[in-house]
Amino acid sequence: MYLIIIAWLYVTLLMALAEAFSTQGTVLGAIITFLLYGLLPMSLVAYLMGTPMRRKARQREEARLQQATAPAESVIEPDASRHATGLPEQPAVAPVRKEL
Repeated sequence: MYLIIIAWLYVTLLMALAEAFSTQGTVLGAIITFLLYGLLPMSLVAYLMGTPMRRKARQREEARLQQATAPAESVIEPDASRHATGLPEQPAVAPVRKEL
């Protein structure tokens, strides 16, 4: 992608130099030639061709943030499903029963 952009800018720079050093050309015409034929179109091309890369980078960043902010499941808390359990899930968790 960058090779094409650099090559086109080189061609338009040579066009601008030919315009500037021509007997009927002007420096202002050379600047306008370089801007309108080279710099502005290639900046638009670079922006449009870079869109998929920016989208992938944004999706990677969102996935990374989502993983970082996801609540971690606690290993210490017992099962909250109201079913009677024979043994606690973890040895650190005591079985839950009604007080008399």
